[in-house]
Amino acid sequence: MTKSAAPAPGLVERIPVHPLARVFRPRSIAVIGASWDPTKRGHQVVRGLLARGFQGTLHPVNPRGGELLGLPVVAGIHELPLGVDLAVVCTPASTTPAVVEACGARGVGGALVLAVGFRETGTEGALLEARLGEAARRTGVRVIGPNTSGMMNLGVGIDLLGLPGVPAGGIALLAQSGNIALDLFVEAADSPGEGFSIYVGMGNQADLDLAEILDYLGSDPATRVIMVHAEGLQRGRAFWEVARRVAMRKPVLFLKGGRTEAGEGSARSHTGAVATDLRLFRAALASAGVLEVTRVDAWLALARSLADLRNPLEGEGFAILSDGGGQATLAADALTEGGVPLATLSPGVQGKLRELLGMAAAVTNPVDVAGAGDRDPEIFATALRLLLDEPSVAGVVQVGLFGGYALRFSSTLEEAEQKAAQDMGVIARESGKPLIFQSIYAHARTEALSILSSHGIQAHRSLEVACAAAASLWTMGTSISRGASAPQSASVPQSASAPQSAKPPNDALAGAGAVVSPHPAVMRARSEGRSVLLEPEVRALLEEAGGVALVEAHLARTRDEAMDLAAGPLRADPDTGNPQSLVLRVVSRGFPHKTEVGGVVLGVRGAEEAARAFDGIMASLTAAGEARGVDPGVEGVLVSPRLATPTVELLVGVRRDPSFGPVLTVGAGGTLVEVLDDVALRLLPVTEDDVREMLGALRVAPLLRGYRGQPGVDEAALVQLILGVAATALRHPEVTELELNPVFAYPDKVVAVDARGFLMAR
Repeated sequence: MTKSAAPAPGLVERIPVHPLARVFRPRSIAVIGASWDPTKRGHQVVRGLLARGFQGTLHPVNPRGGELLGLPVVAGIHELPLGVDLAVVCTPASTTPAVVEACGARGVGGALVLAVGFRETGTEGALLEARLGEAARRTGVRVIGPNTSGMMNLGVGIDLLGLPGVPAGGIALLAQSGNIALDLFVEAADSPGEGFSIYVGMGNQADLDLAEILDYLGSDPATRVIMVHAEGLQRGRAFWEVARRVAMRKPVLFLKGGRTEAGEGSARSHTGAVATDLRLFRAALASAGVLEVTRVDAWLALARSLADLRNPLEGEGFAILSDGGGQATLAADALTEGGVPLATLSPGVQGKLRELLGMAAAVTNPVDVAGAGDRDPEIFATALRLLLDEPSVAGVVQVGLFGGYALRFSSTLEEAEQKAAQDMGVIARESGKPLIFQSIYAHARTEALSILSSHGIQAHRSLEVACAAAASLWTMGTSISRGASAPQSASVPQSASAPQSAKPPNDALAGAGAVVSPHPAVMRARSEGRSVLLEPEVRALLEEAGGVALVEAHLARTRDEAMDLAAGPLRADPDTGNPQSLVLRVVSRGFPHKTEVGGVVLGVRGAEEAARAFDGIMASLTAAGEARGVDPGVEGVLVSPRLATPTVELLVGVRRDPSFGPVLTVGAGGTLVEVLDDVALRLLPVTEDDVREMLGALRVAPLLRGYRGQPGVDEAALVQLILGVAATALRHPEVTELELNPVFAYPDKVVAVDARGFLMAR
């Protein structure tokens, strides 16, 4: 029963397990702005807490004093007992900074601010919200909201939304939208299955944000699955770092609003152009082990399926048990498209299934009982046991009519169907393997389906939703099996000239953002007011970090120097002695994209051709500068040997995202990067395994491995180069974009041909 007395001695002094435990599992609540008017939120909050049976102390606060719903009313915040855990603020927006200040003076742990009228209303509201955030930081009162739909912790009787019928359970929900939450709560109340532990309406996040609350839920013993809805992240890097810790222990399902490929119009490199907001968001979720959900109607079903996942999945894939070939085929398609392999059944199990089901049945995977269940639904239980006992089977997806046989065929089947349901529930529980169930009669809620529900087996009406649930289980279960751990430091070797052999790894500098003092190349660019790093400057940064093999290049500032290089050290191929084909590439402060302004000439042989190429480049840059009103800032040309056609051209780049921090991009390269759109992204730092996974995810991966008798590329050298770029980015946080494109990959070596970089604007 709710009490109005002060907390027991020593209650406030106890140190909570988590710093936010006082906020989300409070023992005492003050309702600031409590009201006698049933239409006011200040009345509804008090009434809702009483109705849910909040077990802590409850303090309505209103200057009138008196009594409200049987509770004594405190006349002011200054009269509250010291150390109240949570204040629910039901007063107008303009009062909230002062309310939080007053709460801080009484040692209140947190404040949930319901009022609207903050930054969502414009400039004045944004200033008010800033004052509220400052008050929270100054006083130490942790604020939820403002503009929040409320909070629930059903395990301790807290419902600040006033929603009767929401079932309690192990699912936590963090949502920006109150309507999204209401949709889920209505669905949960209307269908059997796992309920909710904690709900938090995130609101404007003036103080507490998704990352901090997710961190708390990771430690909450009542929460087994976490659902998150958001349109964006204020602190993407912080959320990622928390999520990759939490997702190792509990499934996290993220529904993102606003999934449009907007990109960044200001991107200065191919890396920036292909690393769009949505793609980066998804890469961050995936690398943290968070499952993205794109269908609202499947979200709760997925969460419920994952709520009981406590053990790793063992086996090579899922089995399908069906009473119809068409649905079995669709289920096989859906599982395969969702990344779930189908298990191979042993000859022994196939023989037993044949004996059980008859010659008309399909006894490979999928298994189709082919009408055998029409006569005896208990056949499903026997078949299920055979499948779940098979070592190759990690779990079973059952699809079809089960649960409605008595409705479809004859009421005489009802008893057998119910017994089969009871047996199937026991078999699934004893096996420790998941059973995902789909029935076209799920809406009928027959007794057989109710029995399955009592065993924690939810019947899905949608075959697609059921298969999506299986895919989620496979993803999370196999992740647990692999013992997924947070990314460690990238192991990056150091090296010198180009192409170069690697020196021993420098693990310290490859770690989580090791920073060194500005490089002379960076200081020079800063002193000249440049945000564009010239290629020789980028090469110097890369050589310092090591591990990046760069094409041999010499800077010629004049046509005579270009001629001397072509006639001297670069005249002949060092291996054959034959005249060597050269490439001249402009070094320009104004035009980092060389090919677009005629800044690259291929196939140059000898001094005379080098002179003509040099003059042509200078003329092209001058014309481009005049046409665009830009000072080309030409410093000369880089003269390099022309390399043989590679097995694959690649792009390797790092872009520093404002929210997520440094992001590594690896993909198909050359001049058609944005057309090919074949890239993989990962937040830094990364491991060798991370890089190999990125390479394996590319559409050009077969070419990297070797295709149709052609040799693949030197993967070890490619991984080393990518890690070297990552280490360079971590050493120099002032570099916002760093890109090697193209990178030529061969069977015996990997060489970066072109490099560019950009500095953070001051």
